[in-house]
Amino acid sequence: MFSVVILTLNEERNLPLCLASAAGCEDVVVLDSGSTDRTVSLAEKTGARVFIRPFDNFAGQRNHAQKQIPFHHPWVFHLDADEVFTPALLAECRERATENRTDLDGYFVAPRMLWQGHWVPHCTDYPAYQARFVRAPQFEFVEVGHGQREAPGMRMAHLRANYLHDLSSGGEAEWLEKHRRYAQTEARAHLQNTTPKPWGDLFSAERLRRRRALKRLSYALPFRPALRFLYQYVLRRGFLDGRAGLDYCQLLARYEGFIADELNRLRAAGR
Repeated sequence: MFSVVILTLNEERNLPLCLASAAGCEDVVVLDSGSTDRTVSLAEKTGARVFIRPFDNFAGQRNHAQKQIPFHHPWVFHLDADEVFTPALLAECRERATENRTDLDGYFVAPRMLWQGHWVPHCTDYPAYQARFVRAPQFEFVEVGHGQREAPGMRMAHLRANYLHDLSSGGEAEWLEKHRRYAQTEARAHLQNTTPKPWGDLFSAERLRRRRALKRLSYALPFRPALRFLYQYVLRRGFLDGRAGLDYCQLLARYEGFIADELNRLRAAGR
């Protein structure tokens, strides 16, 4: 009753589990960015349809899928290779797709993020909703930092069930390498953002708007690595997530340091 699109680049390690979780869906599409490992062959062996497009950014990839790939169904779930469906989410997506509401463009879905095999809800601000279950071709994404979100004007609702996102699937070294790249994108996006600071959204009744406003305003704070650790580990009670929570909060602090270093570099270069 709905289609699935999975973004990939050299994901032979993660893709089998992701595809297995979507086994109940008859229309599974892999949009690959030019993998040099067995990603494409693994996808084709399971019957997934494979399309190739050079990567520009996440919003660009997802919008290309929305507009250019002929999905079998009007509702599409956007999944990454290190993410998996839960049975509850599959069931709820089927139910919502059957309703086929024309007054909605998409649904927010909250991931359950895992670190070292443990769910770390406090460290990851659960529920941190993302636009994932959407109508094609009309739904549009916009690039924000190193990720994407729904374009202005999209009519949204929320799903109750979650997907699982394994943050540590490639280990700590891969996480740090990836977030060094993310920091470059985040810093450039912040310096290019000339819209007024969303002070009023800090007091919004919508949790998602408050979270996004806090992230935007945090760029003006000093000592950001230490503040990020205190925010996630103390204020957001990351200590309740055990040793995995401590390790992940320390990595988030290092990520903030990467962003601060990149902001200083770009400012010094006059960009």
